[in-house]
Formats: sequence, C-alpha cells, structure tokens
Amino acid sequence: MTARTMIRVLAPEVAARIAAGEVVERPVSVVRELLDNAIDAGASRITLEIEEGGLSLIRVTDDGRGIQPEELELAFERHATSKIADLDDLGHVHTLGFRGEALPSIAAASDLEIVSRVEAEPVGVTATLVEGRVVRRAARPAPRGTAITVRDLFLRVPARRKFLGAPGSEGRQVVVLASHYALAYPGIAFHVVSGGRRALTTSGDGDIRHAFAAIYGAETAAAMLDVDFSDGGICVTGICGPSSVHRGNRAAISLFVNGRWVQSRPLTFALVDAYQAQLPIARFPVAAVNIAIPDEDVDVNVHPAKAEVRFRDERAVGRAVRRAIALALEASRPVAWSEAASPAGILSRPLHAEAGHRAAPRSRCRPSSACRAPLAGPTGTSVPDPA
Repeated sequence: MTARTMIRVLAPEVAARIAAGEVVERPVSVVRELLDNAIDAGASRITLEIEEGGLSLIRVTDDGRGIQPEELELAFERHATSKIADLDDLGHVHTLGFRGEALPSIAAASDLEIVSRVEAEPVGVTATLVEGRVVRRAARPAPRGTAITVRDLFLRVPARRKFLGAPGSEGRQVVVLASHYALAYPGIAFHVVSGGRRALTTSGDGDIRHAFAAIYGAETAAAMLDVDFSDGGICVTGICGPSSVHRGNRAAISLFVNGRWVQSRPLTFALVDAYQAQLPIARFPVAAVNIAIPDEDVDVNVHPAKAEVRFRDERAVGRAVRRAIALALEASRPVAWSEAASPAGILSRPLHAEAGHRAAPRSRCRPSSACRAPLAGPTGTSVPDPA
C-alpha cells in the first residue's frame, strides 16, 4: 500500500518552469515568440542571431516602438500584456501575441537581457533576468526599439535539453521559421545570422516576390503566379507555383491566417488538391498564401504555441483556398488558338477557355498588410530547399 501523498501548492520557481515548458519547447519556440513581439511593436527591420542552433544564444533586435521604462519589469510578469484587456478582446485579436506568457516563460528557461527605448526617451533601459527575476537594471544608450538576448536555453532544465535535436537541426528549424515570417511580412526587412553566417536577408520593400527570391531564388520567384480570390468574406491572396514548379515535400507551402503562420492539414490538402493531376507523383507545390477572414470566424487561442487556429466553417475556408489556387493555375495555362485566321488576319477566340480566363483575375480584396497580392511573373523550374 502506497503512502498517502499530500496535495501541495508548487513553489513559484517550479510552477514557472512547468509553465515555460508549455510555451517554450525548443529554440524555434523562443524565436517565434520574440518575432511575434517585434512585429506587434511595428518593427520595419528585424535582426535575428543564433549560436549553436539557439541553445547558447538567441538575439532578436527590432526598431519597433519599444517598452516604456516603467513597464519593463511588468512585461516579465505572467499574463501581463498590452494586446488585450478583457474577455471580449479574445474574439478580436489583431496581434500575433496576446497571452502575456512568452517573456516570463523564456526568462524562466534561460538567462535573459533586454534593452529597449521608446521614441520619447533620450536613453534606453536595460535589465538582466536570471531564473525569471530581474537582478540588474540600468540606463543605457540605445536606438529606438527592443533587443532581447537569450543565453543558455534550458541549461537549468536538463530534462528538456536532452530531448532537443543537434544544434544544426535546431538551427535549420529557426531559419525555416524566419523564412515563413519573411513571406508573411514582405514589408519588414529580415536579417538572419546563424553561427556567424548570413542565413537570410530580405529587403522589406513590400514585394512578396522579392522576399520569395531571397529564400528560393530569383528564377523560382519569377515563375510564381498571382493568387487573388474573395468569396463570402474570405480573401485569399499571395503567390503559388505553376505545375512545373514543385518539390518532394510540403515544406515550401506557407499558409497564413490574418498574417499568422499556421500549420493546417485541411488547408494544405485543399491547396495541393487544387493541382489535381498536374504534378508528378509524390511531388508537392510551392506557395505562400494568406487567408484574410473576419475575426469572429476564426479562433486563434487553441494551441499553446499559436501554431494552429480553428475556423467557424473550415470547409468554406478550404473551398476558398482550393478555388483561389485553381483560378491562378487556370489563368496561367497556354491559350489554344484556332489555326484558321480571319480575313483580316486576326486570331479567333481561345478554344478551351472563356475570355475572362486569359488574364489573372482583378483583385476583389481591399489592400492591407494581411491581404496583399503581388505581381505575376513567367513560368519557372523546380525549387531548392530554403536557406
């Protein structure tokens, strides 16, 4: 017979590390949370540096709004956030972050330093946190924005660290994540350095083709097709490859919902299904597609790492994605002309398509950061692995 075990409240440091494990699983989880904060702060330039796959160093520097000096320590309190104020706000989340768990979770699993300055302050402020507690704070000259440095991730949580992959594998996951963010936000200049080497640089000029070229190459970017479709309040925009551009896995399919990178099997299936028999066996398309949908039709608070969302009508969203890709592919097909010419030498109407399919469809979406359509280009070739 086992001895009776008393119910007890865990010590704060133990509870903090347990909570940290729910939000911060590996280096790429840390990077995602920090990139979310930088984008929410209105950054136009973001620099990401990692060493040893992010285990020894992660540094994210942005030129966003910064954190007010009197709020710096408060930012590391659990469930402290500027993104939402009450329960009703959860139904209208317009930011990537909103729970107020990221910074305290990261600080509990590492040694962390933050430097931040707002526009109105002549100097910035820096703070050093060890095991989630502020141990040093001082004024410091700094440009506007925020720089967060995370060192020795999971060093004091060996049970978590031993289940991580090799530094090279962890580092590749970080670079792939940054690539998805660069496609979701082509108006932000991303600079990624891994192990002292440049892994990714985008111009931030707002053209998704330029961001795509930085990841997959100029030839592939030029081959991509415009995606621009709207139906029933669902707006699908972005770019997709013609059937001649493909790869051996689904890693080059980037899906965003209201600017949030998500991993969705139903939406990925809908996108791939639009190609039907146009791709070789065991080959998959290349695409970067954003689905803009009303806030009340999507729930973003369903996954600890915010990697998944739930739709009110998932089938309708899948149909919109499939239709958007199908229209882009249909508009890109070569036009078959009748061999018989008119007396005036004018070619007749296409045999297999309606006149409305000769060009890419006109945009029906309102231009915004979450619903942006790039320019179309010529056909291309197969796609290399990103970064």
